[in-house]
Amino acid sequence: MTVDPRSLLQNQSFWQQECGAYSPNPPLTEDIKADVVIIGAGFTGLNTAWQFKQDNPNARVVVLEAAIVGFGASGRNAGFSTKMFGLEPEIVLLRWGKQKMIEAHQYLKKAVAHTQQLIEEHGFDSDYRHSGLVRISYSDKQQERMKKTYQLFQELGIDEDMTWRDKQHVQQEFHSEQFAGGIYESGTGQLDPCKQVRALKKLAESAGVTVYETTPVTNITRTASAIIVDIPGHKITADKIVVATNAYSRQIPDTRRLQTRQHPIWTYQIVTERLSDAQWESIGWKNRQAFGDNRQMLHYFRPTVDGRIVMGGGDAIVYRTDATHEVPSPMTWQHCEAHLKWIYPQLKDTRIDYRWGGPVSLNADMVPEISFIDDERIIYSGGCFGHGVALTHLNGRTIADLLNGNKTELTDFWIVNRKSLSLSSDTLTFLAGRTARCALKAWDWWEERALKSSPGERIG
Repeated sequence: MTVDPRSLLQNQSFWQQECGAYSPNPPLTEDIKADVVIIGAGFTGLNTAWQFKQDNPNARVVVLEAAIVGFGASGRNAGFSTKMFGLEPEIVLLRWGKQKMIEAHQYLKKAVAHTQQLIEEHGFDSDYRHSGLVRISYSDKQQERMKKTYQLFQELGIDEDMTWRDKQHVQQEFHSEQFAGGIYESGTGQLDPCKQVRALKKLAESAGVTVYETTPVTNITRTASAIIVDIPGHKITADKIVVATNAYSRQIPDTRRLQTRQHPIWTYQIVTERLSDAQWESIGWKNRQAFGDNRQMLHYFRPTVDGRIVMGGGDAIVYRTDATHEVPSPMTWQHCEAHLKWIYPQLKDTRIDYRWGGPVSLNADMVPEISFIDDERIIYSGGCFGHGVALTHLNGRTIADLLNGNKTELTDFWIVNRKSLSLSSDTLTFLAGRTARCALKAWDWWEERALKSSPGERIG
């Protein structure tokens, strides 16, 4: 993968544009040796680098980024630090059972706390707010399904920060006639992902980690004594490497097993103009929580510190192209705007200032994984399903433990080094993805068919 630095300005997220001008570190221009090479300068890679360097001050730790720090999901996501794991809770339960679902909840609970502690201890200016999350339903059928989800959380004993709120309460708070009820969850937060990933870069570098940007990996060769990582014109001789590229992992050479371990799917977001005080008053939402609906093709919403609304989702698209290709989706952006204004007709004249998209990592097991690739010298992390903010921060500590050869409570988590299922060929994966997308859209249509919508505004 070759990178033209000028292209990095295209399809930037709201966060990346608001953070302003950024000067990337220079690329690597010589042959070097390193104890650990980490490919990918996002949340996973930078957390891993910093954690491992903290444990091993004399080790040489190098991070390679083909584009710039936070180019991928770490600079494009909506900034939700939550305990969401995999797909729907019922699917996780069906596939993995009660005990593993409880353990996953506990890991994510630690992940949210770990992320908040990291921000506060190191004074990150990433606009973190521990404001909670609300899960919203629109129709009676969605409401019934959500009540069953809440009962499941209660039965498993993982509802400690959750409260059920009825239609009257939710509508009173959010000033939307479309809301039928929801689950209020207090133990979650939200942040500015671009500010966060740049702060992580500074933290890693302050510990002695070296970060090279616009430095793509062109080949990986295993020998008995070392792993050779090739970059344009030069090479790095390393003891161990970490593939921390998530949805971009299929582009890493000589890791062919990753071709069948995960596939990128694209999701899209929009951001409104700044709302006036009168507009905020008209829509309620005084506590400024993040919220999302419980559709199969879910939408998610959050405020920004400067008074905008970030909204995304409503679709998930599998393309016949790799994750490095920027693919716009005007129809998805139009859908997001129409849905936001269906919820809040008070905002019918509100302008949309930002539109962008990006890939998230999907795997056949439908949950995240941290795995060794062929031998314990190469560690891979992926399959975050768009819920990776808190998860990837704690995964950095888990991967550091694996690099150290330590057996810890974190490395005992069942997503670590499990035998994951493989996806089929690219063609079959593409067709399966399109089929699943149509089925999920049909499910949403069935549950929402009785709802009223304005002419031309599709909620399905």
